Amino acid sequence: MPRLQNIHPGEVLKEEFLVPLNISAYRLANNIGIPQTRVSQILKGNRRITADTAVRLSTYFGTSPKFWLGLQDDFDIEEQIQTKEEELKSIKKYSGDAAA
Repeated sequence: MPRLQNIHPGEVLKEEFLVPLNISAYRLANNIGIPQTRVSQILKGNRRITADTAVRLSTYFGTSPKFWLGLQDDFDIEEQIQTKEEELKSIKKYSGDAAA
């Protein structure tokens, strides 16, 4: 079964918030007090959503900071699973045996 594409939080920000609400990256940046380059990098998937950005986005859109950080955590975890897939397969599960 093919894997679904790992969706960056910037794509969620763009497709679920900015596009439907007709808000530009420039306007968002100005309204939440961050550089427009930070917003653009997030939207392109080239920058993480930090706690600072999450708090600002949550205040602006009426969501929780954990919503934004959860999206970022989910993305980061999936990236690690995909990147280290072979290495992770070599790790044996803990069995509770005292002898290692």
